[in-house]
Amino acid sequence: MANPRSLIYALYVHWDTVEVLVRLSREFAGLTTEQVLGCIAKVAPQLDAEAQGAALRAMVNADILQPCARSSDLQLNAYVLDFVRGLTREHELGLAAVLQARVAAIREATEGLNEGMQAADMDRARGAANKLAELFRQISLQLDQDRHALLELAEDAKSADANMPIAQRYRRVLEAYDHYVEPMNQMMDTGPQGTFYRYLEDAERSLDLAFEQLSVQGGLYSHRLQLRQVAHQAKELRRFGRLIAQQCADTVLPLREEVRQHNALTSAVSLLLGQVRKRGLRRALSRHTADTAMPVWRNERGFRLQLGDEVRAVMAAAQQYQPQSVAFPQDDPGNAPPLLEHVDEAAIRQQLRSSLPVGSLLDWLHTHHGHLQDATLLRLFHELQHEGSWQIEASAHPETTTLQAIRVLHHPHRVSIPE
Repeated sequence: MANPRSLIYALYVHWDTVEVLVRLSREFAGLTTEQVLGCIAKVAPQLDAEAQGAALRAMVNADILQPCARSSDLQLNAYVLDFVRGLTREHELGLAAVLQARVAAIREATEGLNEGMQAADMDRARGAANKLAELFRQISLQLDQDRHALLELAEDAKSADANMPIAQRYRRVLEAYDHYVEPMNQMMDTGPQGTFYRYLEDAERSLDLAFEQLSVQGGLYSHRLQLRQVAHQAKELRRFGRLIAQQCADTVLPLREEVRQHNALTSAVSLLLGQVRKRGLRRALSRHTADTAMPVWRNERGFRLQLGDEVRAVMAAAQQYQPQSVAFPQDDPGNAPPLLEHVDEAAIRQQLRSSLPVGSLLDWLHTHHGHLQDATLLRLFHELQHEGSWQIEASAHPETTTLQAIRVLHHPHRVSIPE
């Protein structure tokens, strides 16, 4: 058995090559030395023959590649294969029978949990809870892997050659529906024949009852925390299973029910979307990938455009258009705004000071300087209010003063000499 540290380091060094070998292992059970060297040359074309051979020997020494029995061919380490497939979404579609067996094991673990709680045997109850947690983890992992495997099958079918016969192009998709999707739908049926949701509900109910029993009777906090965590996993698995079943049905049913038209563009787009899903947007849409994956063509058939009579009339009127000058209101001499009046404010202040006290400042201004414009009169009224050389007092009762063009409702301001 290889050293785990050296194996992980070798995976880090030769990851690009291992990723290509994993994809190639889906077509070949065993790999020849020439195939492995070809993958190394494809990933690192700058290496010479001696460096490529050294990389091959390094992967063999690190136990990434293992010799096949009774043959000189090589095969990927099973642990490495599962690990890389899990990270790159290159899984094969699992068996529905394995999923059904794990779901059936949930019922047995739930019965063990109930028996352990009835007999007050915490070791047995904890063992059953651990078994439920492991089953939930395995089922969730298998559902996620099977979802990506179904998406891979659909993408391969849609990106295949459009000239290929329909039965051959969609053969694997139809087999996946008959042998996996249909049994999974029956197992996840919410009716009496479905086992997935029913067993999960029983397990969730038993976990909640066990948690309440330990809370009432008294139990270790670690035991109660374990039961609560497993119950949360059961709730999440129910939601995740419903989501996976819906996604699988939405992916496979359209391909099963109808024949879709494909051309080179749709095939390339489907293939590119699959690479984005597995490898990420940045790595999948590199310049080299975009240049080689997307088809390029041009239309040999020309076309002509002809304008209608209505368009021609509009264009002719536009060419003979003459702009008309319009006098805006502010340019009209009759609407010119009045100029600002020149007022001797110092003389007005002196006159007001000699007339103190004054009962209403606005009325005094209107009486002595009524010939001024209303705007000028109001400006003087507001400025004299804030004068600091006399005392201003506003009356509590409003009064009305009529100027030249407007009527002002105001509180009379009494002006007097400061004490």
